[in-house]
Amino acid sequence: MAARTKQQPPEPAPQPAPHVRVAVVGSGFGGLGAGVRLRRAGITDFVILERAGAVGGTWRDNSYPGCACDVPSHLYSFSFAPNPEWPRSFSGQPDIRAYLEKVADVFGLRPHLRFDAEVTELRWEAEHTRWRVTTAAGTWTADAVVCAAGPLADPQIPDLPGLDAFPGKVFHSSRWDHDYDLTGKRVAVVGTGASAAQIIPAIQPEVGKLTVFQRTPAWVLPRRDREITAAEKWLHAALPPTGALRRGTLFALRELQVDAFVRRPGALKLVQKLAETHLARAVHDPELRARLTPDYRIGCKRILLSNTYYPALAAANTEVVASGLREVRGSTLVAADGSEHEVDAIVFGTGFHVTDMPIAERVHGVGGTSLRDSWKGGMEALRGSTVHGFPNLFFVIGPNTGLGNSSMILMIESQLNYLIDALATLDAVGATAMQPTPRAQRRWNLELQHRMERTVWSTGGCRSWYLDETGKNTVLWPGSTSSFRRATRKVDLAEYELIKRTAPVPAQEVVPA
Repeated sequence: MAARTKQQPPEPAPQPAPHVRVAVVGSGFGGLGAGVRLRRAGITDFVILERAGAVGGTWRDNSYPGCACDVPSHLYSFSFAPNPEWPRSFSGQPDIRAYLEKVADVFGLRPHLRFDAEVTELRWEAEHTRWRVTTAAGTWTADAVVCAAGPLADPQIPDLPGLDAFPGKVFHSSRWDHDYDLTGKRVAVVGTGASAAQIIPAIQPEVGKLTVFQRTPAWVLPRRDREITAAEKWLHAALPPTGALRRGTLFALRELQVDAFVRRPGALKLVQKLAETHLARAVHDPELRARLTPDYRIGCKRILLSNTYYPALAAANTEVVASGLREVRGSTLVAADGSEHEVDAIVFGTGFHVTDMPIAERVHGVGGTSLRDSWKGGMEALRGSTVHGFPNLFFVIGPNTGLGNSSMILMIESQLNYLIDALATLDAVGATAMQPTPRAQRRWNLELQHRMERTVWSTGGCRSWYLDETGKNTVLWPGSTSSFRRATRKVDLAEYELIKRTAPVPAQEVVPA
């Protein structure tokens, strides 16, 4: 009698790829802000795709000792979500992250969030006039995509000879290892930017020896930080207009500074004198003071705010190496000046992939062209928001929307205004998608770069992370936040090509299980 053949279980049925009106990439300030504005506009058919397991963006990732914002708290928050409970005038990372968690709760964003859903590919499907969004948690299709991944998302660690063989601990400031105890260790901090200026004072008292590799010194101004009193918190909670007045005053003071950065850099001489005085008062050793004195005009690189940075650098257990790190030989770090330094741990405060955002290689627009290829000559967009060849792709904190002196939340809210008007315009004219014309995009960026020529970032005599490898500033906005708000108030249809759907969308498209 023949043996029975064991019946194989049936293959699982393919699952349908859900379709949404909008897919938002990232859940930092930009992504959460987009979610709030979409809901307020009556658009509830959207998902917020987050690669991590919680909201917060850069304020979730950067949890290093001393991490705080260098913009006053009442200005570094959404205008539609004032927070009368800020504990300090410059609040720390835990408070900012808690604020973003509260925004997600209060504005009903939790049902829209998809965690552990890193976007691996965004591909425009011209035949269906939509985006296919492939993530680690599944696939979606979407009429429009909001890219709020942020420029301070992917850490940059220099490719140093011998680093892989270093026997000690290595991590980037935005990936801090809280399980590693620095007490008594010989620690190297590579870089002297904004993160390093907060890390160094926080860890200097506990480490055995601190070696700071400084390629270029930064200008530092005093930090006017203080605890916000219980009376102030009560007043802002009981009388919300007082909080709005405080925010408005902070906003106005920073708008008044813009002219010096973008039109008359010579006006920054007085500010530079204040920085020189701050350095002289904190560092008495003339040799160290000389190493910490920049040779470029203040404002050319990001100005740091700290009362504790200089004292930490002048401490007995700190050595400032006025040189970059060249190579690693076992546990020995070799500087560009040839000096050698034995360390147990290396902390990289070397910034992020800002002008070469990794997500650009994952985005494929019309004809399959990648955003990275489109940006070979440098990142550019129309009004910092849209790019020719990538219909219905809207950036939050896109090219040339960064600031050197004020709150990025102001720029984010302006771009969200533009996004909502774009979606409303598509509905009003009966179109499915839009993309900027090559002429409009080119004209905007030619004018922008012309204005950039006289800014302190171009004339100040430094090389900063604002510049790409060709020396082009593709990061900062050469104007006030008010002028950007005006530029993004409404979509100008004369700058756009409209696309209508010509083929029906499949009723039930499926993707492999």
